[in-house]
Amino acid sequence: MVGSIDPTSDRAAYRQIADHLRAEIVEGRLEEGAQLPSERDLIETYGAARGTVRQAVALLRSDGLIEVEHGRGAFVRRRPPMRRLSQDRFLRRHRQEGKAVFLAEAEAEGRTPQVEVLEVGPAPASREIAERLNLDPGEQVLIRRRRYFADGQPIELATSYLPLGLVEGTPIAEPNPGPGGIYARLEELGHQLDRFTEDVTGRMPLPEEARALHLRPGVPVLLLVRTAYDTTGIPVEVCDTVIAADRYILSYELPAR
Repeated sequence: MVGSIDPTSDRAAYRQIADHLRAEIVEGRLEEGAQLPSERDLIETYGAARGTVRQAVALLRSDGLIEVEHGRGAFVRRRPPMRRLSQDRFLRRHRQEGKAVFLAEAEAEGRTPQVEVLEVGPAPASREIAERLNLDPGEQVLIRRRRYFADGQPIELATSYLPLGLVEGTPIAEPNPGPGGIYARLEELGHQLDRFTEDVTGRMPLPEEARALHLRPGVPVLLLVRTAYDTTGIPVEVCDTVIAADRYILSYELPAR
């Protein structure tokens, strides 16, 4: 029996069991694809009631850590990293097909994408954002904050900054900008996209980032800052993206000239 489990509270007990099993998974003692102990074994190990054990397993399943197969048991979920293809993700044909960048990328990988819009609204630009957008510090920009999921797992946080005077009163200022996303809307406004620059660095996550991305202890994030330019050379968007480093492969194809 695991001595740290408190049998006096069903709510506390099932959460403690789930926490023990979660630690086994995230620390690698239960590897991807490994089968969890049977329900009978969990009851004996934790000295808990059957209902309590089932609640713990259900919690792990809702967190996306395990998959339950009828008649076989529960297994640690296999999660191959999602591949981010730099040479493909900004192709105009995706926008023409009504697909925003992430949706096209996730579908190409056979994933089920989901986008959670966290915030859309005006705010003064920071010095760094203003510099990238050729604005004066404090000038108003439109902020769009999102959280992206693949197969129910959060994998990145993204914040876009666009000059407010460029997009105010357009669908870009709405929570759902429509088919093809904000890049399709920018091109409809006459700002045909020409090129993107990206700066990538790594660091440990902030506490709120770790919570939002469900990161296990010790997992770093990649910080990717992208600037989009139209054909006249005007920067029309800066996107600040925080990526779970264990859930993405950044793939680049570079010409040798």
